[in-house]
Amino acid sequence: MQFFLLGLAALVLALFSMGGFTRANPAALARQLRLAGGALALGASALFLVRGAPGVAAVLGMVGSWLLGWSGNAPTWRRSPAPKPGKSSTVTTDHLAMELDHDSGAMGGRVLKGMFAGRNLDTLKPAEVALLWHDCRFIDPQSAQLLETYLDRVHPTWRDDVSRGEREMRDHDGRMQPEQAYEILGLKSGATDEEVRRAHRDLMLKLHPDRGGSTYLAAQVNEAKDVLLSQR
Repeated sequence: MQFFLLGLAALVLALFSMGGFTRANPAALARQLRLAGGALALGASALFLVRGAPGVAAVLGMVGSWLLGWSGNAPTWRRSPAPKPGKSSTVTTDHLAMELDHDSGAMGGRVLKGMFAGRNLDTLKPAEVALLWHDCRFIDPQSAQLLETYLDRVHPTWRDDVSRGEREMRDHDGRMQPEQAYEILGLKSGATDEEVRRAHRDLMLKLHPDRGGSTYLAAQVNEAKDVLLSQR
């Protein structure tokens, strides 16, 4: 062991005596010291093994291997850690399971409830996502906020499109026009009261929120019935 310590001390003294020592890069200098110390330890290990001191030789061998960055029986140089994959955040609401990629800012998600339950958002048309947003506005504000952010990214003009569509459906007083009411109920102009009620009943069976339908469309169907029956 004394040979090893003396050799390592001599190495350090030699480096201090070099003119470029004070100007050396600290990280590079530390690596050189480790490599030199490791080589010296392995050499001392071999010397003690020849002299019949296997215990000391084993200790020096392990020290030398550690300094050289070896593991096991074969030399394996240490590698820098692999870069971490991009992070993402997941938010679950009553109607949605949304995921946000931190690197790209891309959003995606799956519909958990309603008429589009089980569908991925990227498979829905902007008008369908806007319809889902209408349903969530009052009954699930958290989902509505997520959908607004999603629509702002994939269809930046969606707010104008929704406003224009609602204006086209109504007259100056904000009331639904009869032509639109007939269209919503799937009837021709001049349909009887019984036909209006029957069309309303059939549509509500399909669209009622309690059956996974659309709250917004159900409200439109109710309004369409009221508009047509009030004209009688």
